[in-house]
Amino acid sequence: MELIVAVYDDWGIGRDGTQPIALSADRKFFRETTRGAMVIVGRRTIQDFPGQKPLPGRVNVALSRSCQEIPGFTVCQTPEQALELAQNADRAMVIGGGSVYRQMLPYCDSAYVTKVHVCPPSDTYFPNLDQDPQWELSETIQSGEENGIGYEMLLYRRKTQE
Repeated sequence: MELIVAVYDDWGIGRDGTQPIALSADRKFFRETTRGAMVIVGRRTIQDFPGQKPLPGRVNVALSRSCQEIPGFTVCQTPEQALELAQNADRAMVIGGGSVYRQMLPYCDSAYVTKVHVCPPSDTYFPNLDQDPQWELSETIQSGEENGIGYEMLLYRRKTQE
């Protein structure tokens, strides 16, 4: 399983349920990378989706302990249920938010991380993969600048146990 996330320099990912600074290059990268995949997302992150509707061209799975039904989403109550669904998908990607990333990270072996080189106030953080001995930077996919803000799209891979 894979995940995709945009982080700021302090590994913050959001504040008050949304991204304080979002780049169009990252949104495009997200659309292209997740197209056709099963995406696993939390209920609160769905509230930040346009119209709170499922993402088109993807199989949308919501991870929620409190909701039984969310229109357009298959609802899983536990990470294990989501993992079971993911095993039947060609490609499954965890797309947030914070608590879903924390619950699903142990099951992921690849992480697409867009590092946005600013540090707005955040109340939600992603684990710093640069400091995690289980993860290594595998590839810089793209780098650039948008509206004076530098960014890099990076691929991290979980190190294999030898």
